[in-house]
Amino acid sequence: MRRRGFLGAAAGAAGALALAGCEAPPQPIEGGFTGVDVARGHAMRDGALRSQAPASVRRTRVVIAGGGVAGLAAARALRLAGIDDFALLELEDTAGGNARGGSVGGIACPLGAHYLPTPGDDAHEVQDLLEELGLRRRVAGRWTYDERHLCHSPQERLFFRGEWQDGLLPVHDVGDGTLAQYRRFAQRIDALQHAAHFAIPTLRFAVTPELLALDAVPFAGWLDREGFDDAHLRWYLDYCCRDDYGAGIAQVSAWAGIHYFASRHGFHAPGDASGSVNDSNPDRDGVLTWPEGNGWLTKQLAAPLGERLHTGQVVTRIAEGRGGVEVDAWDAASKSLVRWQAERCIVALPVFIAARVVENPPPLLTSAAAHVRYAPWLVANVQLRGPLADRVGAAPSWDNVIYGTRGLGYVDARHQTLDPTPRGTVLSWYRPLGPSSYDTGDGRQLLLERPWTAWRDELLAELSVPHPDLPALATRIEITRYGHAMSIPRPGLLAQIGAHGDRVAAGRLSFAHADWSGYSIFEEAFTRGHIAGASLA
Repeated sequence: MRRRGFLGAAAGAAGALALAGCEAPPQPIEGGFTGVDVARGHAMRDGALRSQAPASVRRTRVVIAGGGVAGLAAARALRLAGIDDFALLELEDTAGGNARGGSVGGIACPLGAHYLPTPGDDAHEVQDLLEELGLRRRVAGRWTYDERHLCHSPQERLFFRGEWQDGLLPVHDVGDGTLAQYRRFAQRIDALQHAAHFAIPTLRFAVTPELLALDAVPFAGWLDREGFDDAHLRWYLDYCCRDDYGAGIAQVSAWAGIHYFASRHGFHAPGDASGSVNDSNPDRDGVLTWPEGNGWLTKQLAAPLGERLHTGQVVTRIAEGRGGVEVDAWDAASKSLVRWQAERCIVALPVFIAARVVENPPPLLTSAAAHVRYAPWLVANVQLRGPLADRVGAAPSWDNVIYGTRGLGYVDARHQTLDPTPRGTVLSWYRPLGPSSYDTGDGRQLLLERPWTAWRDELLAELSVPHPDLPALATRIEITRYGHAMSIPRPGLLAQIGAHGDRVAAGRLSFAHADWSGYSIFEEAFTRGHIAGASLA
């Protein structure tokens, strides 16, 4: 975003805040950036650490480069296979990648991904993990989930036309034409589900000509061709794409837009016999969540690793030789370079980083890095000293979305508590910055250059529309920035990298990351990490 655009955005935020009837908070709101050490990542990017000579050499059987969900899954798979001689190297001070959790004012909250849908049978590795953690068990011949970890009701609501409504699909007084398009879109998704296999993880389906045809065109173009022009339907579909992919319907492929629904619960128009898209039916679209989001899961995965988990490690070089692999990592604590020598390396890094640090990268890696683009992302956790006043309509929910805004709404960190006493909480506000009708500039540059107070003002302007008292109740705002939060499934990406089977490897290197699926969700990262680790047994 250019300076003029930045000033316009700031002015718009201030104007929206004024229109919302907000007064200046009685006390200044503390806060700042947290959660991601931008300088470490950029030091690797700029090559400042590669020229150093190693201060020490360590040996292990397997090195895992990257401690996100894929890296943690690979470590678990090694342990299950009886391989304990490994080291996992993670850039940040805690493992978990985009699924880490944190706390503000003693209240746990997510720093990134905040839920996991109950997995289908194609994601049996994830099902096994949930069974291991006691979240899923068989009762009277059927699988059930621990209700303490399923999202409590009410699950989601939308602020639309001045009041809250149940669910996120706009339904309040929308007109017969809109409802008709909802029904027709539901029928089209149902037909596509029967015509092709949409699976999570993606490595469990065949890339057919029919899917490649959908992959070749933007979702918005497909909607145009199919006659889906209703503004409310298109807003909802754009919201879904920005939520899962970080970019809007004009940027993601038709395959990705359809996959969002066809790979899970379909699309259920209001009044359908199968139920409304606004129903909270745990058998159809149950959601597992925790106050710290998926950070709860990554903590469970990291806990057994002990000294095998090395945080604050900036991987600068991965080189394959005849006798093994060398992995150089700059240790942030000792400020020195450590060289790891191993038999094998699992590269659980985003493909754009892997392509930079792997010497003589194989064609499969360079091809993937050339085609993957990333959506920047921001998560802001807002501590409130007391409960918010609420507008008419649906009751406060776990997920609360405001129609027509740049952000994706907020999640209440205290929603899962069994204590009904109204009190202060932490709201997690999600703001994608990938290309969309809301954002057309350089979101990554904006993340780097914009002060935290500008994001504070945008957040207050947006959330004050349904909650005018929020600025007076907010005491602290902590902001986590992700410059490369998730890969965007743009048109053609499935054809380029989505055809890889259940293992991506070259020589002594195995690659495991959600990027190899073309988009970033827990199931994709975990499955690919597990397979990479299990393949070394």
